[in-house]
Amino acid sequence: MKDVLFHLAFPTHDVAAAKRFYVEGLGCTLGRESRHAVTFGLAGHQLVAHLTPGPPPSQPGIYPRHFGLVLSSQEAWQALVDQAKAKGLMFYQQPRVRFPGTRIEHRTFFLEDPSHNLLEFKHYTHETAIFGERDYGEVGDSPEPARRHEEG
Repeated sequence: MKDVLFHLAFPTHDVAAAKRFYVEGLGCTLGRESRHAVTFGLAGHQLVAHLTPGPPPSQPGIYPRHFGLVLSSQEAWQALVDQAKAKGLMFYQQPRVRFPGTRIEHRTFFLEDPSHNLLEFKHYTHETAIFGERDYGEVGDSPEPARRHEEG
């Protein structure tokens, strides 16, 4: 599919906190907003945070639900790491390398927004790993690393 944008809706318990995290922290563009929802542009894609009563419960780890971006260069990935640290965003998992020395090697880190939504940002050493490298059976971590909550 070409010439399409990805859309993702997710819960937030505080629209103002979501705006601070996504706009001031991550640098998303601010779109339409109401008392119960706000839209953001993340790398040209549409995110919509919908107000829920009270914070959604935290997941026990990064699975099964998270979203994010695959950055096309290691420099762009590192710049986002540096930006998240400078803005004091909450790191759920610090930057690290997964599957080092393999065709699916990639750099990754996870952030947690104010409503416990998890965002992953990664860069693959070999672009073919994004949708290919089907000979590798690994997807994600197993077992999952210990949960971390750390400010950048």
